[in-house]
Amino acid sequence: MKYVNLGRTGLKVSRLCLGTMNFGQNTEEKEAFRIMDAALDAGVNFFDTANGYGGEKRGFTEEIIGRWFAQGGSRRERVVLATKVYGNMEDPNDGPNTESGLSAYKIRRHLAGSLKRLQTDHIELYQMHHIERNATWDELWEVFQSLVQQGTVDYIGSSNFAGWHLALAQAEAKAQHILGLVSEQHKYSLLCREPELEVLPSAQHHGIGVVAWSPLAGGLLGGNALNPQKGSRSSHESNAIEAKRTQLERYAALCAELGESESNVGLAWILANPALTAPIIGPRTQEQLENALRAVDIVLTEDTMVELNQIFPGPGKPAPEAYAW
Repeated sequence: MKYVNLGRTGLKVSRLCLGTMNFGQNTEEKEAFRIMDAALDAGVNFFDTANGYGGEKRGFTEEIIGRWFAQGGSRRERVVLATKVYGNMEDPNDGPNTESGLSAYKIRRHLAGSLKRLQTDHIELYQMHHIERNATWDELWEVFQSLVQQGTVDYIGSSNFAGWHLALAQAEAKAQHILGLVSEQHKYSLLCREPELEVLPSAQHHGIGVVAWSPLAGGLLGGNALNPQKGSRSSHESNAIEAKRTQLERYAALCAELGESESNVGLAWILANPALTAPIIGPRTQEQLENALRAVDIVLTEDTMVELNQIFPGPGKPAPEAYAW
C-alpha cells in the first residue's frame, strides 16, 4: 500500500479509503469483519463511515465497526477513523433538533453517540456531512475546536461542500488562528468531473485533501454495467446505462487494451490527480476489496489519460477559464 499526507497535516493515510456504507445494509456483519481485517492486512489504514449509515437502523454501521474494534489485536490503534455528523438520527430525545443540520448542541450529542457505537474515545477525522446554512462559522468552529482541545477529535473535515464553502470556512478559521478543514469528501469520477471547476482548485489552494466518494459512478464504471445480472439493476440505473452506453463501450474497450479492469482504471485515474488524497472504495465482499487493491499500482500513460479525457470530457480547465477567456 502507498500512503500520503491528509491535506496539509502530518497524518499519513492509505491511498485507498475503505468505505463502510454497505455494512449492515448490503453486507452482513461477519463479512464486514472479514473485509476490515483484509483491508488492514493489506495496509489500508483509512476507514470512512457516518453516524447515519446502517440502512433502516441509523448508526448500525458504526456499531458493526465498534464490535470489530472490540476484538482487540490493535485494530483500533491501526485505523485512521473518519465519521460524519449532519443527518437525522431519529432520536426522540433530540426533540425539534431531529432535523438534519449542524449546531453546537447537535454536534456534541451526535459525537457522543458515535463514540459509544464505535467503542472508542476519539475520532481522527470528524466530518460535516453537508454544509449548514443556518449556523454561523463562529458557532461551528467554536464547538469543533473545543472537541479538538478535549482530545475527542483530531481533525475536522467536510463533505459535499462547494468551492466557495471551503474558502469561507478557511477564511473564518484563519481569523480564529485555528487549522480549519483538512479534508473534503466529494463526489468525483470520470462521469462526474464538475468538481474540477471550483472544488478541486479551492481545496488545493487551501491545503485541503480531497477524498472521492462514488469514484465508480454508482457502479457504472465497475465493469458489469453493460452486462448486468438479470434483475440486478433498477429501471433508473438501466436508463443511466443506456444514456452512457457509447461512452461505457469505448471505456470497456480501452480497459481491455490495457489489460486492467474497468473499476481499477477508474480508481487509478483518480489516484493520478494530485488534488486527490484517495478514492473511497465500498466493497460488499472481501473479493471486491482484494480486486481493488490493484488500482494503487496502476500507472496510466499520458496517451491513456488523453483517451480517457476524450471518452469522458471534463470542463477542460478550472473556473473561470472553462467558461471565459
